[in-house]
Amino acid sequence: MKLQAYIPSIEWLGNYKKANLRGDLSAGLTVGVMLIPQGMAYAMIAGLPPIYGLYASTIPLLLYALLGTSRQLAVGPVAMVSLLTAAGIGTMAEGGTETYIALAITLAFLVGAIQFLLGVFRLGFLVNFLSHPVISGFTSAAALIIGLSQLKHLLGVPIPRSHHIHEILINAFQQIDSIHWGTVAIGIIGILLIKGTKKVNRTIPSTLVAVIFAILAVWSFDLAAKGVQIVGTIPEGLPKICVPNLDAQTMQRLFPIALTIALVSFMESIAVAKAIQNKHKNYRISPNQELIALGMANVGGAFFQSYPTTGGFSRTAVNDQAGARTGLASIISAALVALTLLFLTPLFYHLPKAILASIVMVAVANLIDIKEAKHLWHSNRTDFWMLAATFVATLSLGIELGIAVGVALSLIMVIYRSSRPHVAVLGHIPNTSFYRNVNRFDGLEDDPSMAIIRFDSELYFANTTHFREVIEAQIETKKETLKTIILNAECISYMDSSAIHVLEDIHEDCQQKGIQLLLTGVRGPVRDALTQTHLVDKIGKEHFFMNVHRAVGWVKDNTKEDTFDKYLLQTEHS
Repeated sequence: MKLQAYIPSIEWLGNYKKANLRGDLSAGLTVGVMLIPQGMAYAMIAGLPPIYGLYASTIPLLLYALLGTSRQLAVGPVAMVSLLTAAGIGTMAEGGTETYIALAITLAFLVGAIQFLLGVFRLGFLVNFLSHPVISGFTSAAALIIGLSQLKHLLGVPIPRSHHIHEILINAFQQIDSIHWGTVAIGIIGILLIKGTKKVNRTIPSTLVAVIFAILAVWSFDLAAKGVQIVGTIPEGLPKICVPNLDAQTMQRLFPIALTIALVSFMESIAVAKAIQNKHKNYRISPNQELIALGMANVGGAFFQSYPTTGGFSRTAVNDQAGARTGLASIISAALVALTLLFLTPLFYHLPKAILASIVMVAVANLIDIKEAKHLWHSNRTDFWMLAATFVATLSLGIELGIAVGVALSLIMVIYRSSRPHVAVLGHIPNTSFYRNVNRFDGLEDDPSMAIIRFDSELYFANTTHFREVIEAQIETKKETLKTIILNAECISYMDSSAIHVLEDIHEDCQQKGIQLLLTGVRGPVRDALTQTHLVDKIGKEHFFMNVHRAVGWVKDNTKEDTFDKYLLQTEHS
C-alpha cells in the first residue's frame, strides 16, 4: 500500500500549488486568532488553567494536518469535549490542581489510544450505534450545562462546579445579592460584540474583537481592583515534554469517560469533516484514517501537556470560509499559537474571565438544536422521544449518564427494529403483473385462497419469532379459505440456521393444514443455504419461482398438465 494511505499529507504536500498559499495563509491566521481566546475559554470549561487551552492548540493541530484526510478540519479544544473532560475527572480531583491537570493529560493519551486502535482495526462503524436524535438531544442538553457552567464567571460569584443544571441554577439564585454588576456588563457587551461582529462580516475574528475591547477596558479603568476577575499571569514558552501517568489503576478509572470522549468527539469531527468535504471534490474522507489521525493528535498532544481535542464545527466552518485549501492552514494556525506562547502571553494578563465566559456561551448556543426536535415531532415521533429522553437524562442525571442513556436507547432501537422489520401483505394490481402492499394501495385484488407475504429484512434468530407470527396471523385470518402461502423472499439476503429451522417448521405446519408453501425471488446465498440443509428438497423444487406473478400463475393453472412443466422449467433454467 502507498505511504500516502497512512500519511495523506504526502499527496497535497507533493502537489502543492502556489495558488493555494493565499487561502491557506488567510485561513490559518484567521483560525489561529480565533483559537487563542477560544482555547483559553474551553480550558476553563475543562477545569484547567487557560494556558492548557493554548497547549492543546499546537501539537494536535500539526499531527492532524499531517495524518488527517480532511483538508479543512480545524482540530483543537472544543466545548463538548472540554465539558466531558470536566465531568469525567471532576470527581477524582479538585479542578486546576496538579493532580487534576495530570489526569486531564492522561485522559488525552487514553482517548487517543482508543481512537488509534479503533482506526487500525477498522472499527469506525461503532459510532453508528449513536443515532442522530440521541446525539442531538445529548448535545443540546450538554450545551445548556456548558453555558450555565459559565454563570460564575459571567456573574462574578463563586458557584460550585456541577454537571446538573438544577444545582447550578439553585446556587446562582442563592447568590443573586452578590452579583458583580461590572462583570455582568463586560460579559453582556462581549456577547453583543461577538454576535454583532459576525453579522457585519463573518470573516472578522469576532472573539478577538471582544478580547481586545475587554483587555483595554480592564487596563484603562483598573477594573481588576474593583472586583472584575482576570486571567492574570499566563506562563510564557512552549509546552514542555511530559510523560502521561500510565498507572493501571488510573487508566482503569479513566477508561469509561475516555471511551465516551473517543466516540463522541469522533462523531463530531467526522460529521463536520464530511459536511465540508461535500463542497470540495478533490479528496475523500476516510473514517478509519480519521480515527488514526485524531488518535495520534491526542496521543502526541498528551506528551506536550494537551488535554483531549477533536475537530470543531465553528472553527472548521471559519477555516473553510477563509479559504483553506490544504492542511497547511492548520499548521499556520498552530504556528501562530506557538508564537503567542513564546512572546504574547503577557498581553492577556488583564483579560477578564467574563469575556471567556461570553465566548463559550455564544459558541454553545449554536449547539442547541430546536429545529431538529420540531422536525422529528412532525416526521418521526419515535426518534423525537429518543431525542427528548436523552435530553432529559443528560440534564437530570449528568453528562456521563446522559450519554450512557443515549447509547442504550440507540442499541435498544437497533435491536427492536431488527427484531420487527417491515412486512407487507401483497395484493394484485388489476390487469398487470405487479403486486403491492394492501395497506398502502387501494383497489388491489386479494384472493382469499392465497396469502402473499413479503419480508423486508434478513431472516435470522432475532426476527424469526416475528416472521412466524406474521405467517400464523395470515393463516388465522384466512383459515376457512386459505390454500396457498407465497413468500416473496426477494428482500431476504441471508438466513441463519435458526431461520431455516423456523421455515422448516412453518412448511410442516402448512402441510398438516393442507396449505402449500411457495417461495419467490429467492436470492443465491439464501438458496444455497436452503439447498445445503436439504430444505429445498423438502419444500419441493417445483415450489420455487422467479417472481410472485409466476407463482400465482402456477397456482391458478396447476390443474393443467402442461402448465406445471412450463413453470418448473422456467424456474430451474433461471
